[in-house]
Amino acid sequence: MRVRVKFTKTGNMKYIGHLDVMRYFQKVLRRADVDVSFSGGFSPHMIMSFAAPLGVGTTSSGEYFDLDLQSAPSGRELMERMNAQMHEGMSVVGIRKIGEDKHSKGMTLVAAADYSVTLDLSEIAAAEAAACKASLEGMEQKQEAFLAQEEVHVWRKTKRSEGLVNIRPWIYSFSCETDVNGIPVFRMCVSQGSVSNLKPDLVVKAFADYAGLQIPDGTMRIHREDIYANAGTETERKLVSLGNLGEEIV
Repeated sequence: MRVRVKFTKTGNMKYIGHLDVMRYFQKVLRRADVDVSFSGGFSPHMIMSFAAPLGVGTTSSGEYFDLDLQSAPSGRELMERMNAQMHEGMSVVGIRKIGEDKHSKGMTLVAAADYSVTLDLSEIAAAEAAACKASLEGMEQKQEAFLAQEEVHVWRKTKRSEGLVNIRPWIYSFSCETDVNGIPVFRMCVSQGSVSNLKPDLVVKAFADYAGLQIPDGTMRIHREDIYANAGTETERKLVSLGNLGEEIV
């Protein structure tokens, strides 16, 4: 059987890279005595795949990996056994049984993700923080005009190329506000996946350029809220959380 594990990554665990996260869960599964399926050959390994690797320094409330099992207790018991072996900053918050065909894999389904980006002004000079806050006045009124643009061009660098790219089709929603402490927060839903993978900091920088905001280097704190599959079409998206697909294990 194949299950999808939903987990969170916060605190100091945000500094752990993707390969180390894989090794981390392999150790957790062994210590929790989970009946995992292994590949064949001379170097067998656990059959697991992550939906969308998270960048170092980014926290998350909704990360996923798919895991093949020989057998499993209830989802609740499996989650409790795994969490008993977890370090602070990482915890399993959901487990569901999913289909075993390749079209049901999380990495195949990923289409979008929700992010929040908070500006942390606590560690910069007072004058620079004051200038940033002053530039943010009225930013809520500018977001509608920003989204009304047909094109939003940014300089984007990938492993294969770099150059100006129109990211507007990949921004599904965007808003900006200040929290109760007066801290600026940007919220967005953007395209994710192998075809068009948009980083949230690029969206914030594009909005800052458009609205004339001053965002000091190193102040963006990125948090991924959840990852979605598209149950609709490209023109009429119906985004569904990966954590809501499949069925409970009882």
